Amino acid sequence: MKHVIALDVGGTGMKAALVAQDGTLLYQERRPTGREHGTDAVVAGILDFAAHLRDEGLRRFGRAASAAGVAVPGTVDERNGVAVFSANLGWRDLPMRELLSTRLADRGEALPVVLGHDVRTGAFAEGRIGAGQGIDRFLFVALGTGIAGGFGVDGRIESGANGNAGEIGHIVVRPGGPLCGCGARGCLETLASASAVTRAWAAASGDPSATAADCSVAVEAGDKRAVEVWTEAVAALADGLVTAQSLLDPATVIVGGGLAEAGDTLFTPLREAVRERITFQVPPALVPAMLKDTATCLGAGLLAWDLLSLEVTA
Repeated sequence: MKHVIALDVGGTGMKAALVAQDGTLLYQERRPTGREHGTDAVVAGILDFAAHLRDEGLRRFGRAASAAGVAVPGTVDERNGVAVFSANLGWRDLPMRELLSTRLADRGEALPVVLGHDVRTGAFAEGRIGAGQGIDRFLFVALGTGIAGGFGVDGRIESGANGNAGEIGHIVVRPGGPLCGCGARGCLETLASASAVTRAWAAASGDPSATAADCSVAVEAGDKRAVEVWTEAVAALADGLVTAQSLLDPATVIVGGGLAEAGDTLFTPLREAVRERITFQVPPALVPAMLKDTATCLGAGLLAWDLLSLEVTA
């Protein structure tokens, strides 16, 4: 069976898959990223994981992968295949596409490889086969350790002039607020990401092991402390989304990431908070992501298939 290799490299874990042309996940596997061992070890781990998937494809299907797609965090130069910078993983100007293409070469022939930004790649998958199908303007927002987004325009995801488009997590919604890793204060992700809610709920509950998921459960149970933490996070998120609505005017906002797993506990108050803030803007449809934590891996596979299509028509 024809297939491509797909890799989703995260700050703590990596997801990999063999993907069919229709987006079917033929085989999946996960490994830790191993960032505690340093940048060189992380890069070696990525290359080793990709090579393992190549061998797995040969074993299962009797043929080599046709291409590979890899999605990484940070600043990404998709056109030149360079992972420009990642604060979490420590690399700068890493020629990821070239490294993978060489490692996966078959009889000296380099494998076609495409590089993507993790959240924009997840947005691409949601647009192609997920909640964004048939929508020509949508904003995908991932609420995880941080917050990032991808703006879908006519079937593509806008990357911007310098590879930084979609960084909604760094919209300042509370000037003078908590210090963000980017150096600014009051960024959206310091207030409404899963890690921000985790920190706030751990402090409010007095339980240092408490998580954002625990806060969601406490909200459903009517805990006043949890409701206060949750309400503040939702208010900040609504402010960020309305700012994005003014700038981009998407028809639909797709919300994914760990915090979106709270379902209606998040979406019901968030929709109301957005409606309250809307003035002249047309309110977007606000919907959950469909592909969950497979979105970025699927997107990497779909990018690889598109790369092959471009090579055929070139």
